[in-house]
Amino acid sequence: MNTKHANQQHTTRARGGEKVVTVNRRAWHDYFIEEEVEAGIVLTGTEIKSIREGRVNIREAHARIENGEVLLYGMHISPYGQAGDYFQHDPNRPRKLLLHRAQIRYLQQRVEARGYTIVPLRLVLRNGKAKLDIGLAKGKRAYDKRDALAERDSRREIEQALRRRD
Repeated sequence: MNTKHANQQHTTRARGGEKVVTVNRRAWHDYFIEEEVEAGIVLTGTEIKSIREGRVNIREAHARIENGEVLLYGMHISPYGQAGDYFQHDPNRPRKLLLHRAQIRYLQQRVEARGYTIVPLRLVLRNGKAKLDIGLAKGKRAYDKRDALAERDSRREIEQALRRRD
């Protein structure tokens, strides 16, 4: 067995069978995240192999509800290097998210009524299955972003001062 592969399995099991593949830090910067929901993703074989290699980008992605289904647009999954040309997937195709019907209805009500949007927050492998944590988000204005940056900078300065004092 390859030692690199064995170490990955070990670290995955150590955290309760969960491995974080990617985090959408831009979502936390651009939006107020009100609620988080875990969703499954409908994937092909080469897509899940690329995700396991960490070759995925969710920074520009967003979800829309169409015909009672939640579809994720803008998620880029790079082609899998070991597969031939015939078996490759489209890197930017819309992907269906798997949610309960009641969750979809609730999200649709919030998006339509109050101007929320659905953004992906993180992609994880939980017990070998790819799961996407999505957030019900409301857009930040420019001054909100500046306030958040100023608060983070001041918190960092305080922590540095405390470390220097010790």
